[in-house]
Amino acid sequence: MNFEYSDKVKELIASLEAFMDEHIYPREQEFNDYLATAKNRWATHPIIEELKPKAKAAGLWNLFLPNTEHGAGLNNLEYAPLAEIMGRVLWSPEVFNCSAPDTGNMEVFAQYASDEQKEKWLKPLLAGEIRSAFAMTEPEVASSDATNIETSIIRDGDEYVINGRKWYISGAMNEHCKIMIVMGKTDAQNPNRHIQQSQILVPMDTKGVQIIRPMEVLGWDDAPEGHAEIVFDNVRVPASNIIAGEGRGFEIAQGRLGPGRIHHCMRLIGQAQRALEVMCQRAESRVAFGRKLSEQGSIREDIAMSSCEIEQARLLTLKAADAMDRFGNKAAQELISQIKIIAPNMTSRVIDRAMQVHGAKGVSQDTFLPRGFAYARMIRFADGPCQVHMSQLGRALVKKHGA
Repeated sequence: MNFEYSDKVKELIASLEAFMDEHIYPREQEFNDYLATAKNRWATHPIIEELKPKAKAAGLWNLFLPNTEHGAGLNNLEYAPLAEIMGRVLWSPEVFNCSAPDTGNMEVFAQYASDEQKEKWLKPLLAGEIRSAFAMTEPEVASSDATNIETSIIRDGDEYVINGRKWYISGAMNEHCKIMIVMGKTDAQNPNRHIQQSQILVPMDTKGVQIIRPMEVLGWDDAPEGHAEIVFDNVRVPASNIIAGEGRGFEIAQGRLGPGRIHHCMRLIGQAQRALEVMCQRAESRVAFGRKLSEQGSIREDIAMSSCEIEQARLLTLKAADAMDRFGNKAAQELISQIKIIAPNMTSRVIDRAMQVHGAKGVSQDTFLPRGFAYARMIRFADGPCQVHMSQLGRALVKKHGA
């Protein structure tokens, strides 16, 4: 494995770091202050709207896309350091049109959608003109097993009729979210549970789409993106809105989640690295019991252990990205599972240590740490709970080595 980046990637890293220094970090407090008083918390933040054209002009747009027609033409390994940098500030990926769930949805459109669907929805998503959501998780079933999904998608002439309840639909509260990819069952009685599901496009303004409430994550509503609970009450959409045909929902979901999982891990490492840096700054500037915190043995141990754990996770993420590029997502599944287990737990531990070093300030609105902690905790079950990945990984390892 060669993790030495090309001149192109080094230039993008330098450009992105300069953009973050000039436009993102100085505006963090302004971003938070605006949300605290905004009349409409679900409107895209004016700072994001202001910075999008600047990111485009800087060539920092759609960096996640591996093709050069609409993106930077980077593979997973090349995108990794850029995702880490963007991940240092939770809202910054949207500035570069690299935020979830839009990234995964754009990849679905690019790989599976019809020309008509691409024209209507992919083009404005690529341009950053609209946002999107992916509706899979349901409150009544264990949605980590996608075959449990109960939302029904029934063909009725030239339309499909959708009924069900979804929640934690990230992005769906934002007023610029115009389209959802909804996963449900078109053939619930099929003996093959993996072809019962389909994915279908549902515009947010479709009759019968009822937003019940915004869901919180450890007390945060994650405005202006938000996570919605939605009821689909006899929602009718054209039959042409089905993606790639009936029975391919599980296949599409697996294709979507591979890159999505590793993107989350890359961003989490950015959060952890930043937490380590502010932990060091706090330890060096704070005095307790007559000495700087940086001179206290237990604090030094926390800093050292955090650095070790971050570097371990970073190297494993790069190895997984490299395997995805060279051998494909399926062949890299063990590594993807490993990093999906490692990165959220590591980031939770590192941010927890950083909060402890900051004292009361560490759990306040004056640092990014509480939001980062909530994000890391959520990703422990988003895109597949750690327990599921550990179970599948353990099964694969026993099969490989147990004979």
